[in-house]
Amino acid sequence: MPITEQQAREQLDAHIRDMVAWHFDPETGTPFWLERVQQMGFDPRKEVHGYQDLKKFGEFEDEWLRGGPLQRWIPRGLAGKPIYVFETGGTTGIPKSRINHEDFRIDYSLFSETLPDEYFPKGANWLMLGPSGPRRLRLAVEHLCQFRGGICFCVDLDPRWVIKLIKKGWMEHLEAYKQHVIEQGLTILEAGHDIQCLFTTPKLLEAFALALEKQGKTIRSAGIKGVFSGGTEFTPQFTRFAVEELLDGAYMTPTYGNTLMGLAASKPVGPEDGYKISYYAPQPRAVIEVVDFDDHEKVVEYGQTGRVLLSTFTKEFFMPRFPERDEGEREPPYEKYPWDGVSGVRPYRGFASTTTVGVY
Repeated sequence: MPITEQQAREQLDAHIRDMVAWHFDPETGTPFWLERVQQMGFDPRKEVHGYQDLKKFGEFEDEWLRGGPLQRWIPRGLAGKPIYVFETGGTTGIPKSRINHEDFRIDYSLFSETLPDEYFPKGANWLMLGPSGPRRLRLAVEHLCQFRGGICFCVDLDPRWVIKLIKKGWMEHLEAYKQHVIEQGLTILEAGHDIQCLFTTPKLLEAFALALEKQGKTIRSAGIKGVFSGGTEFTPQFTRFAVEELLDGAYMTPTYGNTLMGLAASKPVGPEDGYKISYYAPQPRAVIEVVDFDDHEKVVEYGQTGRVLLSTFTKEFFMPRFPERDEGEREPPYEKYPWDGVSGVRPYRGFASTTTVGVY
């Protein structure tokens, strides 16, 4: 039974109190925050009672996640546990890094509940046609597949190399690398593994469908029933194009996610609302607000455009009020997700001219 907006707010505030108690307790807390609290001039465990109180922290800074030592981000309560490190996106330079223990599994197990079994059959094998290496997506999609009872087949794809090729203007090399990735996927698909589900990015989905077309096949006729896709290139125009030209009846669910948040699921997308894609964060583990470009403490009106402000609250990672590199429109709560959402996600205009999207 769906919860109300009021219940969702109460759950969020209670969850935040629990996470603040954990991350700022000398026994279980995160070294970064335990050190920082000395200069903050207040005790979060006494003064943070819910989401609105997070403004006391100011904004979380991008640079805090670049460089080491990474151990400062491991909560003392997780001492001795196996720790993963995931890099964000495919940008060049020193990457932002985030520690993980179980979060990626929890996030994708929760997301699994949103997938229709008709198109993502339990026990089906998956093809992961997306970024590999130190990126959360590879292990997360593999866990999603395993959680649903299947085996995940992956390709090699380095998004940092794609970014370099684009920046150098080596479009011939870029096309060759894209074909290299697509060929890996086609080879796996043709190997008799009975793959029925696919994760890929919008750009690679189009290239994959066109490569199959040259073989006289479609996504659906090649055995794929469900496509899970994500990236900032998801637009209503692309979604319509994919449904009408690429998928041949296969089901596609758009998502908006990143290493810092996890995964935001979308409302059902279709022609009845112009293929608009509205994303909802996995509250209470993460919260998205759409805020005024000049005043990040001011939430814009529904339907208005602003910058995405992201907060994450798990036992592994506490990140209050981080201005994302994205913008979009504020969407009202939805029956299944009784809290604010965001649509039209695209690179933030302040960075857009310097942001290279690459494979996403």
